[in-house]
Amino acid sequence: MPSNQSCLKKKSPRASLKIWVKSLGCPKNTVDTERLVGQLGLDVLPVQSPRQADIVFVNTCGFIEPAVRESLRTILDLAKVLEGGKKRPLLAVAGCMVGRYGRESLQKDLPEVDIWLEPKTRDSWGELLLNAVSRPYTPSLRKLSTAPSYAYLKVSEGCRHHCAFCTIPSIRGPLHSAPKEQLLDEARYLAGLGAKELVLIAQDLTDYGHDLGADGNVFPDLVRSLGEIEDIKWLRMLYLYPNGITPELLAAVREVPSLLPYFDMPLQHSHPDILKNMGRPFAVEPEKVCDKIREAIPDAALRTTFIVGYPGETDAHFRHLCDFVEKTGFTQLGVFTFWPEEGTKAAALPDQVEPEVKIERRNILMELQQDISRDFLETQVGTSQDVLVDSVNPEWPGLHNGRVWFQAPDVDGMCYISGPGVQPGAMVRADIVESQEYDLSALTPEP
Repeated sequence: MPSNQSCLKKKSPRASLKIWVKSLGCPKNTVDTERLVGQLGLDVLPVQSPRQADIVFVNTCGFIEPAVRESLRTILDLAKVLEGGKKRPLLAVAGCMVGRYGRESLQKDLPEVDIWLEPKTRDSWGELLLNAVSRPYTPSLRKLSTAPSYAYLKVSEGCRHHCAFCTIPSIRGPLHSAPKEQLLDEARYLAGLGAKELVLIAQDLTDYGHDLGADGNVFPDLVRSLGEIEDIKWLRMLYLYPNGITPELLAAVREVPSLLPYFDMPLQHSHPDILKNMGRPFAVEPEKVCDKIREAIPDAALRTTFIVGYPGETDAHFRHLCDFVEKTGFTQLGVFTFWPEEGTKAAALPDQVEPEVKIERRNILMELQQDISRDFLETQVGTSQDVLVDSVNPEWPGLHNGRVWFQAPDVDGMCYISGPGVQPGAMVRADIVESQEYDLSALTPEP
């Protein structure tokens, strides 16, 4: 007679849920996508081809018209790729474009999409997708998609400012800050995964906690607590509004060893007339806040973005901006041409600037910044610096892509590095041996 044990049937392991993801737009979308993949459970398996997937997931950007066009092009291209397969994956589209135009409107124009996910339901994205493919909801923790060296930590959602050109409050809603203890737990988890750098992101980091009735010291208190996490070597701040650069924040940058003196402030312009028309929530002029930072921290890195061709911007306004850039000497700088986004106050303003003038002004400003960047990076040659290694360079054997402290991932230049001890995820001491317009090259010394 067979034993009871031999009669028991072995339970077949459940097949992995295969997913292919495309995250467009800003790092906030990257975090949302990583959390979505975690929500899908431990048996989720990212695949390289959309045809191999059970779920194809696109997290869209809808901030400006070019981003919307990119999102639409991505969706339509994927729909073509998925045609004619033996088993068509579920095509899911989420994010800011959905929040901006609405699920009902998009469904009519893009019937190829199986499920639309709005930003306001992001905590339920995973459950909605699993229900759509008849899978039980057994979520796990966030799964990183960045290089092993760093991770993004989103401290708040939405925005309480109402700049005349911006669609973010209407898409992502009002300011909603994450609880401090939740952020500390997430930061410890990310450190446990090996991330040596945390990049703090929000629409306005300095506004953190104001929706909770807190005073202006909440964000400095948060970064001081994050600075106590031993395995995090670098804390980087992205998106600081000038009126939030307080003495308390400057003191935290000086006193917290891991908090980099890297100030990314989206100033958008320098001239008071244009800033007023933009509805920027500034309590101080851009020149004053830059001077204040450098008085407190002389070696601080200043990064900013500007909009050229804003309605009413004259040649005199633009010359003011060029003079400001030349005088300030930003470490990094990005320039966008103004887009009259539907539903914003700026789209209806008079004195719209001609497209060719916008492009010309952008090119002039970027050429000016290229010279500034080249001169600054030349001063780094011959120094010894910590380099955080992100990845293997795909073109040159033995070469890796890394960054020094004033280079943020994705938006700044990089440091090409080789030598002993260089591998993805490592932080190594290296000699800077060469510079270009935006990049550096470095070598680690022989043991």
